[in-house]
Amino acid sequence: MNRIEVENRTILIGLAGSHGYGLNRPESDYDYRGVFIASKRYYLGFDHIEQKDSGWDKEGIFPFLNGNKDTVIYELRKIIQLLSGANPNILELLWLNEYPVLNLVGQHLINHKRIFLSKKVKYTYSGYAFAQIKKIETHRKWLLNPPEKKPLPSDFGIEDEEPLIKDELNAFLEYLYILIRGRIEFLEEAEQLYKLLTADIDFKGILKQYTLPDEALEYTQNLTNSRKDFIRLLQKSQSYQVALREWKAYLSWQENRNPARAEMERKSGFDLKHGMHCIRLLRSGLEILQKGEVIVDRRIAGDAEDLKAILMGDYSYEEVVKMAENLVTEMERVYEESTLPDKCDLEEINELCMELVEMQGW
Repeated sequence: MNRIEVENRTILIGLAGSHGYGLNRPESDYDYRGVFIASKRYYLGFDHIEQKDSGWDKEGIFPFLNGNKDTVIYELRKIIQLLSGANPNILELLWLNEYPVLNLVGQHLINHKRIFLSKKVKYTYSGYAFAQIKKIETHRKWLLNPPEKKPLPSDFGIEDEEPLIKDELNAFLEYLYILIRGRIEFLEEAEQLYKLLTADIDFKGILKQYTLPDEALEYTQNLTNSRKDFIRLLQKSQSYQVALREWKAYLSWQENRNPARAEMERKSGFDLKHGMHCIRLLRSGLEILQKGEVIVDRRIAGDAEDLKAILMGDYSYEEVVKMAENLVTEMERVYEESTLPDKCDLEEINELCMELVEMQGW
């Protein structure tokens, strides 16, 4: 669908990002997120669309989007899936202060925003926060001990054979993930692990990102009925691919860093923006479990100045990590006391989806 078609069927657009959080500065970009309902051919025909995230350089109905590359408008069914999975970046879309575009259909969706809240937020918000911490740790390592050369297969003991390529690795690890998830699904003592594995976090990506530890090799071999030499090659190839990916990421990071952000990072020893978002995510997840609402605007939450202090480097790396650890501990306690349901009512959400499509019409 082209821009005009999408905008004609858009039910809401919200101002997200730093402006939504109340943490914007004069130079901050405008991040717009929205929802549209596709036309009949996309529901009853073969055509498929999930989101519109490009093409804003052409003239459209909403001039404030002209040339704005930080704009994504999601098709209803895509965003319903993300909302049902407690995706932190998407949940907040229904709780923003400012909607430059909002019609009756969009308001009907917002009126039902609470049906997407569940205890699953513990896993998704802490998972997204964990991803911010991993980025901090990676950048901190590059600052303190930058890699010196491009890795070679021989650095990982791969001499007389070709390393497994990325697609081969990912295919096997995808299979391993599904196998593990299936094995523990009905084990009562593994309930927490199963909840983690089925949360809307890219645990398959985490499995692909980190090398299989030595103690897991024999278990993996038995679980998958694989040859020992294959499992060893898998581990070596993983190590090589992880190092190669990190080398490429390091080069990209050096080339594309924002100069001002890089200088702040050099002075403080860690990426301040990732640190701020980690704490924001954990506090937001905690608030949802406690209050049953998403407080996007951190001025309303009361910690906007504190988050800005992290961005300005007023907290050390150790202090931010300790803050995150304390929030995770608190989230564990609040999770048990929360009155939110364990999961969303998918039938109710499905009914809402149909209502919205019927309201919009073809």
